[in-house]
Amino acid sequence: MARDIETTIDINAPIAELWRILTDLPRYGEWNPLVVRASGSLTVGKRLEIAVRLPGSKSMSFTPVLVALVPQKEIRWLGTFGIPVLFAGEHSFLLTSLSHETTRFIHSERFTGIFPPLVGSQWYERVRQGFGSMNHALKERAERKAAT
Repeated sequence: MARDIETTIDINAPIAELWRILTDLPRYGEWNPLVVRASGSLTVGKRLEIAVRLPGSKSMSFTPVLVALVPQKEIRWLGTFGIPVLFAGEHSFLLTSLSHETTRFIHSERFTGIFPPLVGSQWYERVRQGFGSMNHALKERAERKAAT
């Protein structure tokens, strides 16, 4: 059984600007309150090193595999805790150009395995809040860059 979280925000910046920010992994710590550290090669099939901090929690590190990279459209990785049949999360950033100067950012994750249905709804709400905080920080950074 899967558990999905999806958040959406429209950002007044060109898609190229958002792509530049999202693919600049070493700078995540400068602006991103959710993904506080990110490194690795943006090459499909390679592992990334990611540290996330949910609201009210300590940071947690993991090494997901990059499963999709479509320039100016999608970044998606798959992380597991233990073996995938127990707990896996497929994290996705999707970009859609609404106009030359406006981009829709869809930030989502699909949790699968035996444990996701057993995790309390409070944890999923913290994940949703974390996504929202990252979305707003991305919006602020991209709109500031686009304005200069």
